[in-house]
Amino acid sequence: MINTIKQKFESKNAIIGIIGLGYVGLPFATTYTQKGFRVIGYDVSKEKVDLVNKGENYIGDVDDDVLKKAVNDGLFSATTNESELKNTDVIFICVPTPITKNRVPDTRFMESASKTALKAMSSGKIIVLRSTTYPGTTEELVLPILESTGYKLDKDFFLAFSPERIDPGNTTWTSDTTPIVVGGVSKKSGEMAEIVLKQALPNVYKVSNAKVAEMEKLLENIFRSVNIALINEMAQMCDRMGDIDIWEVVDAAASKPFGFMPFKPGPGIGGHCILVDPYYLSWRAKGFDFHSQFIELAAKTNEDMPHYVRDLILRALSENGKAVKESKIIFLGVAFKKGVDDIRNSPAIRVMELLSEIGDPNIEFADPYVNEIRFNGTKLVAQNIDSTTISNYDCVVITTDHDEFDRDMIAKNATVIVDTRNTLRNYKTIGNYYILGGGK
Repeated sequence: MINTIKQKFESKNAIIGIIGLGYVGLPFATTYTQKGFRVIGYDVSKEKVDLVNKGENYIGDVDDDVLKKAVNDGLFSATTNESELKNTDVIFICVPTPITKNRVPDTRFMESASKTALKAMSSGKIIVLRSTTYPGTTEELVLPILESTGYKLDKDFFLAFSPERIDPGNTTWTSDTTPIVVGGVSKKSGEMAEIVLKQALPNVYKVSNAKVAEMEKLLENIFRSVNIALINEMAQMCDRMGDIDIWEVVDAAASKPFGFMPFKPGPGIGGHCILVDPYYLSWRAKGFDFHSQFIELAAKTNEDMPHYVRDLILRALSENGKAVKESKIIFLGVAFKKGVDDIRNSPAIRVMELLSEIGDPNIEFADPYVNEIRFNGTKLVAQNIDSTTISNYDCVVITTDHDEFDRDMIAKNATVIVDTRNTLRNYKTIGNYYILGGGK
């Protein structure tokens, strides 16, 4: 059976199934269509499915023309009908893995997707979980569901874990070019998943088992979380000291050609993985009577940054004779990073919420990638800014350093600026300028 399946994939006669057409699933689907594979995407969102079938893109990391061509050529279709996945030879599970309010893993989407994969089961099917999760998920959560009706691993199906490595907005390292890690629940499963991935990706790194692959993904993101937390804490320290600029400190340290990797402070951690992953691992570690103090402390430090930014805004307003409840404040950028439209766990929105809890100021935002957001239970529409409108705000808060923002115009016309991204530090014409990690 293994040789038959291998030949089917190598001849590009296999059909790829993807559960979840979001930030991970949709780019991954086009990776396979560009290699000539037929892809069937499944999602519970009828809106997403309809857009895909029209060839209309809704993810920034997907090329509009690539998606449209895949649909027009009959290589890509989407559905809300689970039964259409029965014709696939492999199913990639690409669903969200959030945390609850109590900071524990919310596995509902993975469980639901696994049940969907079970309904589409057929002899020789390969199932690959791609959702970032805690070590043991593939073996302890997904496998029992797939075997619940009598199917057996390595006899009827194969199961592996291969973490996504999406960096939104990165045009150099994309879903098509980034090396990928894979580990099987069994040796055979790992080998089969490796064969499948190598048909579309140039560099596949196979590890000994799924747990190693699951832990590897968490290490990637927690490495960043810990280092960003260190810089964020030092930024607050430099601000307290009053005459040390953390941005200059980082630039100076980065001049060392070895032993240092520069990380930058910011208003908080956004997106999905870096904010969530530390809690997935710390929750899992507690089951082994291990308390990951260092990892949890880093996560908390990053989560506290919006509170520091709120206080910086309050300081800027107060020193310029403004009360927060009487102020008109605009946030430049609500996406969690530059060049993308992703507002998941947006630190800018969190700062807006914290400010509204104090004095309910008049808050607006501008973002070239985001047209509207939900804020305080209502719809907030993006504003257009120019030299006239920007001067009407009591405080301009730069929370995302989109290249589209006219920095010269902002520097010359804004009356009070709180810069959380170090975008205007080199402008000499600014008067009332407050920079994260550098004071006024």
